[in-house]
Amino acid sequence: MRYHDRRLPHWDATEQPLFVTFRLPGSLPRSRDFPPIHLSSGQAFVAMDRILDRTVSGPVFLQRPEIARLVLGSLRDGQIRFHRYELHAFVIMPNHVHLLATPHVTARHWLGPLKGFTAHEANPDSGLDRPFWQAESYDHLVVRDGPEFERIRGYIEQNPVKAGLAASAEEYLWSSATPAQGPAAG
Repeated sequence: MRYHDRRLPHWDATEQPLFVTFRLPGSLPRSRDFPPIHLSSGQAFVAMDRILDRTVSGPVFLQRPEIARLVLGSLRDGQIRFHRYELHAFVIMPNHVHLLATPHVTARHWLGPLKGFTAHEANPDSGLDRPFWQAESYDHLVVRDGPEFERIRGYIEQNPVKAGLAASAEEYLWSSATPAQGPAAG
C-alpha cells in the first residue's frame, strides 16, 4: 500500500476497501477552500460533500440519463468484465460519484481507466472543451466488514435522500441501493 499527497491525501491500496469520491470540475465554487490547518481531511470532505449535494455551482452532467448510464455501465464493467475491483456501494449524483470498492489493482489501473473512459465517451455529449472529471479525487481507506464499512455504505446510498433527490435510497435510479442496480447487478 502506497500513500501520497497532492492537494488531498491518497491511498493506493489493493485488497482493502476504499471510499472514493470524484467530481466534475467547477462543481465547487472557486472561492471555497478547505485549509488543512483548520479542518481534518474528514471535516473537509463533509464540508465539500455538502456543497456538492446542493449543486450550487458548476456542471451537473451526471444527471443526464445517458451520461449516468455510461458511468453506471463503466462501474459494472470494472468489476464484472475487467475484474479490477469488487464494488460494494455506489451513487452517481448530478456532479459527483461516491463509491466503496475493494481494488484488486492500483488506482492507476482502475480509477484512471474508469475516469478516462467515461470522460472520453461523455465529453462529446457534454459539450465541454475542458477535462470532464476533476483531476484529483478524494479517497479514504476503510476497515472491511466493520461498523465503519457499513456506515460508509449507508452514507453513499443515502446521499440522494440527503440531497433531496429521492424520498428513499431505493428509488434513486443511479445507486447500488436500487434493487436493479446493486453492486453486482448485470
